[in-house]
Amino acid sequence: MSNATMASVNRSEVHTEVRSPIESVLARVVWFVFGTIEVFIAIRFVLTALGANAEAGFVKFIYAVSDVFMAPFNAIFSTGKVSGATFEWSALVAIAVYALMAWGIVALIGAVSPRKHAQTVERVETDEDVQTQ
Repeated sequence: MSNATMASVNRSEVHTEVRSPIESVLARVVWFVFGTIEVFIAIRFVLTALGANAEAGFVKFIYAVSDVFMAPFNAIFSTGKVSGATFEWSALVAIAVYALMAWGIVALIGAVSPRKHAQTVERVETDEDVQTQ
């Protein structure tokens, strides 16, 4: 028999992941939530302006969801009606106010933690690390 030695092979893997700062994630969530609210109010505005049938299922759904967010703004302006269509000024005010609120919250998140860039995290895993686990 020969005196052959067994060579051990060490392998390693590098795992790289990019992590968004929590501030960026929170800002995106705030924009999404307020954007969704504004979309419901905008659809409500268009439906009332076009004189949509309030008994239709989709219209009922939009009115039910948007009523919650329109409650603070309902009595600001009187609504003008022309041949069944209603121009709801308070809906336009609500859209503007919710947009300003979203902008303010996102600005506050940025002021509290001004980190803007993602982090790159690298982890090197070798065969020895896997065997000890």
